[in-house]
Amino acid sequence: MTFSEAQFQAAVDKINNGMTDLSAKMGEILPAAQAGLNHWYIPDFVKDAVMALAREALDLAKWLWDKFVELLKGVGAPVMFFKYAYDWSDVRGMATGVAGVLKPEALTVDEHWKGTAADRYNAAIKPQSEAADKIGTISEKLTIALGILAAAGLTFYVALGVIIVQFIVAMVGVVAALGSVAFSWAGVALAVGEAGFSSAAIATAVGALVAILGVQAQQMSTLNGEAKDAGKFPGGHWPDPTTGNYSDATVTDGDADWAFES
Repeated sequence: MTFSEAQFQAAVDKINNGMTDLSAKMGEILPAAQAGLNHWYIPDFVKDAVMALAREALDLAKWLWDKFVELLKGVGAPVMFFKYAYDWSDVRGMATGVAGVLKPEALTVDEHWKGTAADRYNAAIKPQSEAADKIGTISEKLTIALGILAAAGLTFYVALGVIIVQFIVAMVGVVAALGSVAFSWAGVALAVGEAGFSSAAIATAVGALVAILGVQAQQMSTLNGEAKDAGKFPGGHWPDPTTGNYSDATVTDGDADWAFES
């Protein structure tokens, strides 16, 4: 799945609306059970059993609520990953542009400038081009990695939206079942079963997200090492243009040799 900001916002809205609906249903569970049991002919042991199940259903709903609140703390990350990926794609464009214009074969120095200084200038330019090209490569890899993270976040929150909708459907059944003693057992059992499904589904979604994060974290570590590559960035810095090495500005123009001392 590729990242779509509109699709992501729709997924978040679905979760937020689901949280509102879940909160409302949580408030209806115990009153529905009490209303369904408010009959003289229902034995106390049945009332106690049904209320215990109703409280269990409420506890499960609260657990799911707390889990969603925890998982929503990082809801802004996918959008930021997407924006950073876009920024790094711009960096790549600029870096590769610099690399292109600095390539020795793209320069016209030899047509107008001859001698030791020109040779040293060309030699000094080459690592500049290679460093810019390396930045372009790193930027491209970062763009891809951040894009993958953004898409993974979208997939994750879409999955959470589906889970919460499924659980709300189960809770609606619970509230209806608790209002009718004849179906209370089946209704609450349904809630317990759906809660078990929800917890497993959440664990699966989180596990898939963590796996992707782990791979991309390793990629980031590799890119950090490439950015410190002494071959392209000696000492962790941009290559020294070594301007002091070509102060002998020798120019050959027919029979005339000109030497300029710095």
